[in-house]
Amino acid sequence: MTQPETSPKLTSLSHGGGCGCKIAPGVLANLLKDLPATQAFPQLMVGIETADDAAVYRLNDQQALIATTDFFMPIVDNPFDFGRIAATNALSDVYAMGGAPILALAIVGMPINVLPHDVIAEILRGGQSICAEAGIPIAGGHSIDSVEPIYGLVALGLAHPDRIRRNSDAQAGDILVLGKPLGVGIYSAALKKGLLDDQGYQAMIRSTTLLNRAGPDLAALAGVHAMTDVTGFGLLGHLLEMARAAGLRAVIGASAVPRLPGVMDFANQGVVTGASGRNWAAYGEQVEWSEDLSDAHRALMTDPQTSGGLLISCRAQDVAQVLEVFARYGCDQAAVVGQMVTGTPGVCVE
Repeated sequence: MTQPETSPKLTSLSHGGGCGCKIAPGVLANLLKDLPATQAFPQLMVGIETADDAAVYRLNDQQALIATTDFFMPIVDNPFDFGRIAATNALSDVYAMGGAPILALAIVGMPINVLPHDVIAEILRGGQSICAEAGIPIAGGHSIDSVEPIYGLVALGLAHPDRIRRNSDAQAGDILVLGKPLGVGIYSAALKKGLLDDQGYQAMIRSTTLLNRAGPDLAALAGVHAMTDVTGFGLLGHLLEMARAAGLRAVIGASAVPRLPGVMDFANQGVVTGASGRNWAAYGEQVEWSEDLSDAHRALMTDPQTSGGLLISCRAQDVAQVLEVFARYGCDQAAVVGQMVTGTPGVCVE
């Protein structure tokens, strides 16, 4: 469905879009720093301590409940596509912990008197279609009348407690594998400027609506030590969270990072999101950056990814198997991007 000519473009109703809406990492850290620790709850396996992808609560010796929520404003104008992207992104955090989703609840905030109701219904239908693809119901939710359009999900999943994969358990010598190409934020900036052609738009939709269903199979591999997904803080931000939590240094090669077609051309033209600059301002001092790399490379590495790929830290001997699992689930651009080493916690880009 395309929007009626009388309907405002979805992206015109929001001040940001997709995971680029996230509060900047430095600001978020300051907001959370005085919250009480969660160690008083022994069944809580994963809380907020390492900025992991979801909360995990041990139900019994065989089951752990994974709980997460994710929602944002439109990254595209097509309402069905917006719903699909938002739902795919929300479910990703369950997969990133090594779990399989079991049900979802919808989070809906819409300017009821501004958007035609059939447009809002298409957003909901898009989210429903992705949940159907994942094999789960949207079993309820909550809606409000809001100034900007907002859509997302609360997602619940299950995993065996032994197969929960945190972002904090990387080991020295591990190889880093990224499951999807970077550049979604740059593409979205190009779309807003009318520079993204249909081929580019379709590449963007294919990436952002591809479920990270490889998660549970990757978690079943003994050699996969840590896992997260790359979203609003960009590859460098989420890799930095992983490195700090493990007390290690991540070394990545800029040329090894997979990217969406033509994305560097856009970046070289300055077609980037404001969120990439905010990301760099928040954590750039903790990144060792090669002088041989351009501003465009930095924009790509800090680019906010909406519904981005899984980032895996695994033993070197298991890389081939990890890539095979990714390929089995349609992530055919998955690639080795670096390694975890001993040293001052942080990230080095070569």
